[in-house]
Amino acid sequence: MGDGDAVRVGFIGLGSIGRPMAGQLLRAGHELVVHDLRPDAATALLAAGAAWGDSPAAVAARCEIVSTCLPGPKEMEEVALGPKGILDGIQPGALYIDHTTNSPSLVRRVQTVLEARGVDMLDAPVSGGAEGAQTRDLLVMVGGAPTVFERARPILDALGKRIRHVGPIGCGSVCKILHNCASFTLDLIMAECWTVGVKAGVAPQTLVDVFTNAALGSMMSLKVRLPATYLRGDFDPRFALKLARKDLGLALELAHAYDTPMRLGALCEQEMVEAMARGWAERDASIFLTLQEERARVQVRLPTPPA
Repeated sequence: MGDGDAVRVGFIGLGSIGRPMAGQLLRAGHELVVHDLRPDAATALLAAGAAWGDSPAAVAARCEIVSTCLPGPKEMEEVALGPKGILDGIQPGALYIDHTTNSPSLVRRVQTVLEARGVDMLDAPVSGGAEGAQTRDLLVMVGGAPTVFERARPILDALGKRIRHVGPIGCGSVCKILHNCASFTLDLIMAECWTVGVKAGVAPQTLVDVFTNAALGSMMSLKVRLPATYLRGDFDPRFALKLARKDLGLALELAHAYDTPMRLGALCEQEMVEAMARGWAERDASIFLTLQEERARVQVRLPTPPA
């Protein structure tokens, strides 16, 4: 399939993200066959020229490429492998792309089943939400063989502005669920800090403005500090661990004074105290993250940039 070649694509799962994604495929000129447990979810797509399939199997039997965007692993497994599922209709040589935020082990199991039938598969979850799906402002994280990724590239490009091949099958799901884990956990620590701040007398709008305009809001740690220190294994001090521990201790003292729990903050302090007990007080603050590497028995390092 080359750039600009229209194909018949099946799309199963027309929720708040799947429906606008399917619409992007129509706008890109592809034929579209759709299915959802709620037929009324397809009304606008059918009016725009899509065809209806009575089951996942019926969709798969009519299409060169079948895509799903479903609530989770249970639904994906049922649609892919269950009665009247994709496996019952898909033809050798076809391609299955799963956009579900999914279990990597399930993705790999489904890929093994499909491979035995001569069917290629990619897992390609997206980040950007319903708003991004409507405007193509999505990051698509794609796991699978490089040749299959290149085959699917025109379809993926129709869905999102940022397409990343992240490794073998299942790696798209690994990236997506860990990104979401980090995002939700960051939300919780911000809620801890904001509740302390409000009780200590700062207006909510002021706290949000400060967080937005300070280092956190610009993602300084992710974009600058950690790539220069922890991710290179370079712990010459930019900001010493003993100073970070002092700052965190002040925040926890403030929380205690206003009778507000900070569970994540307290856990972070415990990690810093353990790192200081190793004799690392004068090293860069990011060195305390290596305690997690020790427990996981793996290092996270970026390649050394060319000279």
